[in-house]
Amino acid sequence: MSSTEKSGTPGLRARIDENPALRTTYRVGVGVVGTIVLALGIIAIPYPGPGWLIVFAGLAILASEFAWAKRVLRYARGKYDAWTEWLGRQSVVVRMTVLAGTGLIVLATLYLLNALYLVAGWVGLGGWTWLQSPFF
Repeated sequence: MSSTEKSGTPGLRARIDENPALRTTYRVGVGVVGTIVLALGIIAIPYPGPGWLIVFAGLAILASEFAWAKRVLRYARGKYDAWTEWLGRQSVVVRMTVLAGTGLIVLATLYLLNALYLVAGWVGLGGWTWLQSPFF
C-alpha cells in the first residue's frame, strides 16, 4: 500500500511532479547540488579521505532525477570495483608506484592552490618563493 493510499493525499514528490514549473525548478536544484557534490568529490579523489564516496554521492544525487546519471553511476561503480580488484592483485612495487603517483598529484594540486607557500609562511619559510603558485 503506498503512502497515497494510506493517507489519501499525494506525497511531496507527487505534488512536485504535478506542477511543471515546480518540477523544472526541482530538477535544476537537484542538478546544481549533484554537480557541486560531484565536483568536490573529483577534487578530493587524490587526497586521503572519502573522495570516491563523495563522487558516488554526487552521482547518486544526480541519478535521482537523470537517467544518464544512473548509467554513469552504474558504469563508475563497475570500473572502481575492477580497479580496486586489479590493484589488489598487483605486486608491492606496482602498488607503491600508484601510491607515489597519487602523492605527486596531491603535491601538484597543493602547489597550484598555493597551499605549500601558505604553510611555509606559517613555519617561517615565507622567503621560499619557489613554493608560490603561479596563479597567486
